[in-house]
Amino acid sequence: MELPQATAEISNAGYWTTSAIILFLIVLSGFFSGSETALTAASRGKLRTQADKGSSGAKRALRITEDNERLIGSVLLGNNMVNILAASLATSMFTAAFGESGVPLATLVMTLLVLIFAEVLPKTYAITNAERAAAHVSWPIAVVVKVFSPVVAIVRLLVRSMLRLLGVAVDPDSNILAVREEIAGALQLGHSEGVVEKEDRDRILGALDLRERVVEEIMLHRSGIEMINAEDAPGDILEQCLRSNHTRLPVFRDDPENIIGVIHAKDLLRAMYKLIGGPDGDAAALKTFDIAEVAMEPYFVPETSTLDEQMRQFLHRRTHFALVVDEYGSLQGLITLEDILEEIVGEITDEFDPLAEHAIKTDAEGQYLIDGAMTIRDLNRANDWNLPDDEANTVAGLVIHEAQMIPTQGQVFLFHGFRFEVLAREGNRITQLKMRAL
Repeated sequence: MELPQATAEISNAGYWTTSAIILFLIVLSGFFSGSETALTAASRGKLRTQADKGSSGAKRALRITEDNERLIGSVLLGNNMVNILAASLATSMFTAAFGESGVPLATLVMTLLVLIFAEVLPKTYAITNAERAAAHVSWPIAVVVKVFSPVVAIVRLLVRSMLRLLGVAVDPDSNILAVREEIAGALQLGHSEGVVEKEDRDRILGALDLRERVVEEIMLHRSGIEMINAEDAPGDILEQCLRSNHTRLPVFRDDPENIIGVIHAKDLLRAMYKLIGGPDGDAAALKTFDIAEVAMEPYFVPETSTLDEQMRQFLHRRTHFALVVDEYGSLQGLITLEDILEEIVGEITDEFDPLAEHAIKTDAEGQYLIDGAMTIRDLNRANDWNLPDDEANTVAGLVIHEAQMIPTQGQVFLFHGFRFEVLAREGNRITQLKMRAL
């Protein structure tokens, strides 16, 4: 007579045991889901900073995320195992209690429990505290990865073989982060959300771009270089140096292409002062002055050098001034260390620089008046535009490239979402343009 009661007690004990196992499996599923999100969403830069400060969890997280394919495979294997086991136990328990109607009921209950407590809740927390969560879960996940690595290796081989049959090439190094793009994207996003100032964004992006840009893009073209003729009278040379806004000037003889040196204003004044014999000396002694004896040896660089490499050369050689030549050795322009620094920090001016040499002005209608020699990059940075600079460096060059002709004064062109009107032209050079967005 006591058998039914004992059977009921055993049944109740089995019910609660099964329920406890299911709840444990749901918690385990939540752990796997949250760990996957934390380890994939955590910034490796932030983890590296924490690791450098002595965080062993961050070091471990960095180590296991080096192979994302193996990490995700192991976590997904564990997650699917516990989810399937929990669903099977729940179906068995509900079928025993409610018969055939227990199957849809178990599906509904388990879907809600897994969705809320094993997916949304842990993943939301992991996204909110990615680096901290990644450091905390790194040890147990490292154990899981090690235990499941043989199975994951077989699965990885099988998956790659199937993809290869479908004509899909799998790059084993595809998990390497494109750091520059990550930083640039984060800066653009931060700026659009008002977190990062435009000036800060431009400076950091300018520094990142130094490896991608070449000397030819920012050099002063040879048509704008101020030079000294070595055959000029010493008095004329002195007057030209005193009148110039520049402290360094190239020196040529016979032909502007024949650069024989670069003169620094200080060296010129010291040599002349010494030659005349000090404040009480005879200025007539300047007639024997030869600027070639004072000028420094010119430093030539190819127009294809990157800005990053050129800046390193300037610092290594302890010079700020270089003449740019093409592949045939012909003079194309000049570049200074200041030009490269301006690509990072923006325009650098002092009391001797011409006022607003390429300033952007607006007319009464709000249209932009642009100097034709202004670079496209400077225009884009000033106005947050995206005019292409692949085929031309200056705004005038862009108009000529798109028009496929030398425009005449008054001509109007529409391209890249802007209206360009040629306001002034000198010879074959466009000197001023009027622009407005369409």
